[in-house]
Amino acid sequence: MLVRMNKRLEKMMPFITPVSVVLGVLLSVYLKDYSFLVPWIFAFMTFAGSLGSNFQSLKQVVMHPFSIIIALLILHVLMPIWAWGIGHAVFHGDAYTITGLVLGMVIPTGVTSVIWVSIYRGNMALTLSLILIDTLLSPFIVPYTLSLFVGQKVELDTAGIMKGLFEMVVIPSILGMILNQMTKGKIKDTLGIKLAPFSKICLGLVVMLNGSVIAPHLKHISVKLIGIGIIVFLIAFTGYLFSFLIGMWLKRDRDTVVALTFLGGMRNISAGAVIAVTYFAPSVATPVIISMLFQQILASTSGYMIDKFYVRMEKREKRIA
Repeated sequence: MLVRMNKRLEKMMPFITPVSVVLGVLLSVYLKDYSFLVPWIFAFMTFAGSLGSNFQSLKQVVMHPFSIIIALLILHVLMPIWAWGIGHAVFHGDAYTITGLVLGMVIPTGVTSVIWVSIYRGNMALTLSLILIDTLLSPFIVPYTLSLFVGQKVELDTAGIMKGLFEMVVIPSILGMILNQMTKGKIKDTLGIKLAPFSKICLGLVVMLNGSVIAPHLKHISVKLIGIGIIVFLIAFTGYLFSFLIGMWLKRDRDTVVALTFLGGMRNISAGAVIAVTYFAPSVATPVIISMLFQQILASTSGYMIDKFYVRMEKREKRIA
């Protein structure tokens, strides 16, 4: 039953987050008092998602580090600079909105990228390795990258952000991987399968609770809010596009290009929302929450387009042959 439920929820992934944002805003009066549960729920999600990983995947990094380095440069150099540049061009002088745009790009790659890479037959070893490395580095990368880009204009609780990332992401991840290692991967097929559907339900809960906190900023549609939505969509879309084009330019194989596209385009946006809501003014969280509306839909669309691209390439190669 749980396996069937998980498969149904996987098919609903493109709609879970946007629907949850809407429900969070509409039910904010009833939900906002429970926002203190978010870090605990998120820690559970991270733990459940990490049961399929182990430290053996790090061997792939040592043997083939180039793709990992490229992915990290896309995630933590190219996209934050791109978001910062667009933010200054469109929202010049609005430090909080610019901070929200940059925050949405400096947070680690999304754990849910595993689902999409698996669906479109990408390089799973690269995906798991990067998620592991990016997760472990996130308590250091996120606060210091934010400090570099916006620290002079927005007060940062660097220690608080690091502590939150360790508690929500790093410690649960390490615990899940240790259990995987100790059971030689068996826990993924026992406990992991049972927790998988609840993890996806929890994703919806986290999004709803975060949406309820910033509901006052989303309930009243304004020209600025629409503008933020358009810019967030543009930045999120270009994350997938740039990653795909860089993979093709570097002449990586199909499996690696697929993995790079999802890893560079997706973000652990729920973690970003928790950080934004917990450590910043609500206006900083607005771009991050809005990005939840697009991420899974963009992932689904990108996967479809990549699949079509490679099918056309194969047909063309067969005609030439």
